[in-house]
Amino acid sequence: MAEEETTIEVSTADELITDDELQNKSKGQLIKNAGQFRDRRNELNQLASSRASERDDLNAKTREKVDEAQEHREKRDELNERVQDHKEVRNELNADANELFDEVEQRKQDLELDEGKDLEQLKEEIEELEFKQQTEVLSTEDERELIEKIEAKREEYQEREEKLDQSGNLDEVVEEAESVRAEASKHHEKVTELADEAQEHHNQMIEAYREADDIRDEADEMHEAFVEAQEAADAHHEAFVLVQKRLRELDKQEEEEEKDQRQAEQEEAREEAEEIYERFKEGETLDTEDLRKLQKSGHL
Repeated sequence: MAEEETTIEVSTADELITDDELQNKSKGQLIKNAGQFRDRRNELNQLASSRASERDDLNAKTREKVDEAQEHREKRDELNERVQDHKEVRNELNADANELFDEVEQRKQDLELDEGKDLEQLKEEIEELEFKQQTEVLSTEDERELIEKIEAKREEYQEREEKLDQSGNLDEVVEEAESVRAEASKHHEKVTELADEAQEHHNQMIEAYREADDIRDEADEMHEAFVEAQEAADAHHEAFVLVQKRLRELDKQEEEEEKDQRQAEQEEAREEAEEIYERFKEGETLDTEDLRKLQKSGHL
């Protein structure tokens, strides 16, 4: 049967051949019908088998895609667990770094280190004022004011230097805080990397499930086509069986008719032989055919 045939008209056996046709068709017509039903049944069974095989292949591909999707799901979940682990470590490190930076800020506030100018800037300003004192001709009043400024800057420099000395290991705390923050950043980078990888597996899982659904739809359609072909094959088989049954009935009728005919002919021959025998007994001369009939009947 041509594989391109996609739809089949499914009829019942009674629709393929009616009771009236079974009873009234000649034996020759019924023999022809039986051959047609048998051949069509075989074609449909072959088509049904082909469609069943294709359906099974599609179902196997569906299972493969579902298994593939499940593998991506498991990989995604594993990566998400690792993301969560790195998030927890990152958050703990960020919390530790925040505590250290808070400690630095608090100590700076306590020592007022954020107020005023740093030592390098103060040193440059003192040097500029001293250079001015040495190179410019100033009035007594201007020089006195300049000297007071220099002394004030020197006092500010000394106070600033003393505060920095009191800060102790503040630089070490800052370095530790920055180191902890850097470690937290590494875990954050890992979170981003693993999350992107998990998202890729999630996308592949969704795609595999979508492909599985599409293939499953094809398999369902092929199953419907298989059922259609199988039902049509069954109907043709039933019609074939009905015709075969009717042919056997006709054969039996013919045998009975032939038997009746033989019995009638035998009875007729017997009666004829009796008549010939009576004529023979009466002295009538018999011809060769009459003698043959008497011999055949056992009278001679």
